[in-house]
Amino acid sequence: MSTATRGERRVSPVFLALVAIMAVSIWAVWTDFSASPGFAVFLFVVSGWVVSLCLHEYAHARTALHGGDLTVGAKGYLTLDPLKYTHAMLSIVLPLIFVIMGGIGLPGGAVFIERHRIRGRWKHSMISAAGPLANAAFAVVVTAPFWLGAMDGVPDHFRYALGFMAQLQVTAAILNFLPVPGLDGYGVVEPWLSYKVRRQVEPFAPFGILAVFGFLWIPEVNHAFFDMIDAVLRFLDVTAWDTYWGQQLFRFWQGTPDIPPLSGLVF
Repeated sequence: MSTATRGERRVSPVFLALVAIMAVSIWAVWTDFSASPGFAVFLFVVSGWVVSLCLHEYAHARTALHGGDLTVGAKGYLTLDPLKYTHAMLSIVLPLIFVIMGGIGLPGGAVFIERHRIRGRWKHSMISAAGPLANAAFAVVVTAPFWLGAMDGVPDHFRYALGFMAQLQVTAAILNFLPVPGLDGYGVVEPWLSYKVRRQVEPFAPFGILAVFGFLWIPEVNHAFFDMIDAVLRFLDVTAWDTYWGQQLFRFWQGTPDIPPLSGLVF
């Protein structure tokens, strides 16, 4: 039976502070309060991205709790506190660096699940899938104003920030679902592989994410990958215009871009 004490499930002040920063930055972007709209967009995207990483890790931990690992509560994973993760560098720092450098949602993944406590291959697969599914759900929520046709009257800067945020969530979900050792996608299929195959693949797990980004440096692979991202975003009614200008605003240190007005544009 899954259980955790009230203290182990109490939302941490750190996470609440992140949500507060995101809320204030949303207000600043919406009202154009900041003298530098790009800086407000930067705060919104970064705080929102870290919040999504916390939800990603929480989804892993919560699913593991229901799967039989009762230790996740004592480890602090159910508090949404990013400081409780076993590898803050992998879960928070590196993803932020990649967001700042290239606008790519680097998969996180640093909660330690005691897999020997989990019984059943489906449970193991669901624990791994829960993280990227959280990113996918976050993307659906962020893009809701687009696919619900509720963007009329929304300030352009806020629209572009949402578009760029959606791009990060979609890239994180897709990258994480790749069946590459070290990523959640491999964790989904691993329980169904033979013991021999798993032992042969295990040494390559630490290098899986490096291999993925190495392949993304190949121009043909990079173009194909981002064409797929654009296709998903178009399905959610987010245009390349939205994501492009969102990323330009996000990089506020390069100066505020001269963004053409949306009026008269046809998508």
